[in-house]
Amino acid sequence: MHRVLVTGGSGFLGSHLCERLLERGDEVVCLDNFFTGRRRNIEHLLGHKRFEMVRHDVVEPILLEVDRIFNLACPASPIHYQYNPVKTVKTSVMGAINMLGMAKRVRARILQASTSEVYGDPDQHPQTEAYWGNVNPIGIRSCYDEGKRVAETLFMDYHRQNGVDIRIARIFNTYGPRMHPEDGRVVSNFAVQALRGDSITLFGDGTQTRSFCYVDDLVEGLIRLMDWEGPDAHLPVNLGNPGEFTMIELAEKIVRAAGSPSKIVHQPLPADDPRQRRPDISRAIANLGWEPRISIDHGLPSVLDWFRKELSLE
Repeated sequence: MHRVLVTGGSGFLGSHLCERLLERGDEVVCLDNFFTGRRRNIEHLLGHKRFEMVRHDVVEPILLEVDRIFNLACPASPIHYQYNPVKTVKTSVMGAINMLGMAKRVRARILQASTSEVYGDPDQHPQTEAYWGNVNPIGIRSCYDEGKRVAETLFMDYHRQNGVDIRIARIFNTYGPRMHPEDGRVVSNFAVQALRGDSITLFGDGTQTRSFCYVDDLVEGLIRLMDWEGPDAHLPVNLGNPGEFTMIELAEKIVRAAGSPSKIVHQPLPADDPRQRRPDISRAIANLGWEPRISIDHGLPSVLDWFRKELSLE
């Protein structure tokens, strides 16, 4: 059993991770400032004897006695991270510095939730961990992309300079229950529009591609990465579903699964929107024995059920 800190623990991904850690017998400290996280995501855990909630912003230092730290705190959708771009950078950079400083002091193992956005609009396809990326450092998305890239730099430097035991997960698009209906991500946008019978807003011509990993698969990957022992365990690992399809295919799947009359309408593509994104997960398969098990067709029904409840359509 470990005493585990999850920053951003009341968010979409963090709340699922807290649940899974409690299920396996860990003590969990959930830290969140509730900027994008929601108390209702972890409300059912508040009475658990091995769970505690701390309201705190990772930009400010804190000292907690823990064995392991999952550093997930950061707004992760364009609408939220572009709302206050300076704060987004601070959360990634100062948050990493504060959590690494704590990990160094209490000798905790620490995992950084990085992102496929470190690859930018990639020239390499699919993306391997060795690819350095193609990121616009002054674009409207760079507060998130570059913030996460600096966080990775800090993690590697704390590891090399101070011997901190680190893990780095490069997380690709993830979906599942507890996504925020207004987060501006493509799955939630399409799902909410389809369930309301509104037009599906498709940016660009719809030929840009993504791959989507169901949240349960992703959480399993994070835990396996944290548990990994080995000489290369400090190196970044892609976690995502390599099943790739176009945005027009995704829109059609969601309209079908929702039984919706919605029609697809096209809008201009936002600045710096990547043309294609798919993880090479060879490293995760070889070292963690992990690969996703839940296809988009199996994952979508539970997401649509979640949004029906959120929108009070039941």
